[in-house]
Amino acid sequence: MIKSAETFPSERQILFDRLADKLETAYNLSRKVVSFQANKDEPIYRWFKYKEGFSSALVKYFLSEYSPKPGKVLDPFAGAGTTLFAGQEIGWEAHGIELLPVGSFVMETREALNKIDTIKLKATIKTLWADIAKLEKYHNHIAHISITKDAFPEETEISLNKYLTYCSKLKDKRIQTLLKFAAFSVLEEISYTRKDGQYLRWDYRSKRDLSGKPFDKGKILSFEEAVKTKLQNIVQDLSPTQNTSLFEQFETNGIEKLPVNILSGSCLEELPKFKSNSFDFVVTSPPYCNRYDYTRTYALELVFLGNNNDQVRNLRQSMLSCTVENKEKIDYLKQFYTSIGQEKSFENILNVYNNSSAMTEVNSILDELNKLEKLNNSNIARMVKNYFFEMCFVIFEMARVTKSGGYCVMVNDNVRYGGEEIPVDLILSEFADNFGYNINKIFVLPKGKGNSSQQMGSYGRTEVRKCVYLWQKR
Repeated sequence: MIKSAETFPSERQILFDRLADKLETAYNLSRKVVSFQANKDEPIYRWFKYKEGFSSALVKYFLSEYSPKPGKVLDPFAGAGTTLFAGQEIGWEAHGIELLPVGSFVMETREALNKIDTIKLKATIKTLWADIAKLEKYHNHIAHISITKDAFPEETEISLNKYLTYCSKLKDKRIQTLLKFAAFSVLEEISYTRKDGQYLRWDYRSKRDLSGKPFDKGKILSFEEAVKTKLQNIVQDLSPTQNTSLFEQFETNGIEKLPVNILSGSCLEELPKFKSNSFDFVVTSPPYCNRYDYTRTYALELVFLGNNNDQVRNLRQSMLSCTVENKEKIDYLKQFYTSIGQEKSFENILNVYNNSSAMTEVNSILDELNKLEKLNNSNIARMVKNYFFEMCFVIFEMARVTKSGGYCVMVNDNVRYGGEEIPVDLILSEFADNFGYNINKIFVLPKGKGNSSQQMGSYGRTEVRKCVYLWQKR
């Protein structure tokens, strides 16, 4: 019989007791403020809902509250660039790393907006559909992969390919980017799919053989209808006569706005390339240990951006281990750190991971639950083990590049598997303490996150902590 942390002073309880005075309920932080929802007033996020992120307000709050003047800020999981552009707005030199092309394209679009010719854009849109109708030939820009095949009605797919053929002929690269972004932003609306947790959910009208109760996503917009509406919204937000936050964000207000620096790739490879003690602040939200596979959730967007089956599969394996399909990266990381002459760093990180009693306990309990077939997927134990192992490397590198006295702010959720809560906040903070950060605070949101409906049936309705960690480099 496996005992839970509530029935005896487990290693997790011991770690909780050690860090209990760092936990503080933050009544000024709601799920809305911490999550992407607070970004809905910013046009770029109204145009495309990138849910894997936090709010600009959160970034600006911590940068302004804990730093007397702007400096250099880093986000190793940059997503759609919230940290980078929020930092830029208040004078920070912003650097980010992002692996998923979806986020990179959103950031590319946002950069294009800074210098776009709105008069020329409006003129292009005015003749857009007439110009597309004149096309005699078009290319098949959308090359589907297995998980996106037949995602669009045939007429929609033809219209989408004609539109992209037209865009590819535009000489103004900024306008080309923005028009492509308009189509990119409506893929879900014009498809038979809906993003649903870690997968795409398919409408009953698709050609796919679907099991279970038929799903009706409601009205599926035509391509032209959806893009026309999106472009109208974009032009309205770009209009200088509108009192919108977009133009407020482009006003200098006496602050010099430095270029945003974006690296495409895995932070496991890119972080070690930065110089030590080079950043004043790190603000980030890594993928949660929650089984969400962003390469599936954003499969349509990845195909739109030209990714094939092999590229999507490689992306999935390159991402931080947060899905049951991820293979362990220990051999790869050992080889990588050896190749850059950092064998000692690798051993140090490995020792910190192995010496975490709470981590060892979590791994042991999940292995035992696996044997008892009490986990709904046999790869969950491996995923959790590798998630924390890889985050140990990320935290080591973040601490290395943070200046003495500098801060790291991280947003993350705790998780629960097989009824066992995994204190992500405490374990990652323990890693951070070992690598030179002081644990100033673990801000706990007043309302936590409920466990899944599947787990509620077995273990009842319980909440796990949603937190914002504040660490300071010694």
